[in-house]
Amino acid sequence: MNEAAIGIVGLLVLIALFLTGLELGFCMAVIGFLGYSLVVSFKAGFSMVAQDIYDTFSTYGFTVVPVFILMGQIAFNGGIAKKLYASAYRFIGHIPGGLAMATVAGATAFGSVTGSTTATAATFANVAIPEMDRYGYKRLISTGVVAASGTLGCLIPPSVPLIIYGIITEQSIGKLFLASIIPGLFVSLFFILIIYFWCKIDPALGPKGESSLWTERLKSIKEIGGIALIFLVVMGGLLMGFFTPTEAGSVGAFAVGLLAFITKDMKMSVLFRSLKESLIMACMVLMLIAGSTIFGHFITVTKIPMVSAEWILNLPLNRHVILILIGLVYIIGGTFIDDLAFMILATPIFYPVVAKLGYDLIWFGVFIQLTVMIGVIIPPVAINVFVVKNVTKDPFSLIYRGVTPFLLSLIVVIVLLFLFPKLALFIPSFLKQ
Repeated sequence: MNEAAIGIVGLLVLIALFLTGLELGFCMAVIGFLGYSLVVSFKAGFSMVAQDIYDTFSTYGFTVVPVFILMGQIAFNGGIAKKLYASAYRFIGHIPGGLAMATVAGATAFGSVTGSTTATAATFANVAIPEMDRYGYKRLISTGVVAASGTLGCLIPPSVPLIIYGIITEQSIGKLFLASIIPGLFVSLFFILIIYFWCKIDPALGPKGESSLWTERLKSIKEIGGIALIFLVVMGGLLMGFFTPTEAGSVGAFAVGLLAFITKDMKMSVLFRSLKESLIMACMVLMLIAGSTIFGHFITVTKIPMVSAEWILNLPLNRHVILILIGLVYIIGGTFIDDLAFMILATPIFYPVVAKLGYDLIWFGVFIQLTVMIGVIIPPVAINVFVVKNVTKDPFSLIYRGVTPFLLSLIVVIVLLFLFPKLALFIPSFLKQ
């Protein structure tokens, strides 16, 4: 059996193992070790595994992962989501579908603090859906809005998938954060437009809520002023070159925790729970990175990336068509394997091809996140749909019908990103080198 054949068998075994429910990080590490040992030697395999695991858990650049996860967990457990939601409702809850629009607005802001798809979906499934039930919203729209809005955690900075993409491709995480702002806001805007026209066609889906006084609106702005300030400090520090990504995450985590204590939304028990959950999630993500690194070394010695890149580059197709095919691979792969895990698995194979095709890798990072957002809400492995179902106990079919209109928004933004790359590259052009 030649090297390429061993690599293909390794990929198939990896997918089979993951489908059994085993953790992908450990699966990649085991298959990577065995495959590398078969191609090179067992002595080299043991040495490679030890070095890759040590490098992953001791590299300073990877500290950006746990600090941003901690920032998100403190925000999640500290009641910040409820304040964001209440403030958004004060302004737009009185128009048809306004409560659903408030959910999108709140999830956009919350995603900017947490960077987590599942945290955003879980938070708003618990906060928003009961409120929409109280005002007579149909579960079709309420569950669909929450599942779709949760995807904004993939794109709105600080996004954990963007951090991992930056680590894998050695691109500036600060630039990736800035590149995602405009596309992320476009997705939010299109979500709101879909809700508006959907409720215009069928008013029973989202009845009008109560109108708030301007005094109440202004008061709600004061309540979330600290959250807005934190976002401005973190992103402004990155933009001006005052912070490295790790420093920005550390400042953000400290500031969110301080805000929660000042507003008496957090007790020591909540802080300890946030630290524990952050440690678990950070170890999971770092193990994914370590496992993908080990598996990546195995795939590299089989020469599959080089052969694949050569084959793709020699296809008699326009480079845009090739990129669309790569995007489809991410979407399809993300429906069978956890989206973040598949991104870690596929990116080392495809980003050299994309670079040779002449695409900007910062732009490609935003493009990949949009494909991940699609994978998060389409079957069979739709993590956000699973999260919403676990909270609401509604059938999968209902939630999938609810998210379908929002898929159009993601497709439209991808098309716009193709036609106008500056949507992603304009703001990063101002970042100091």
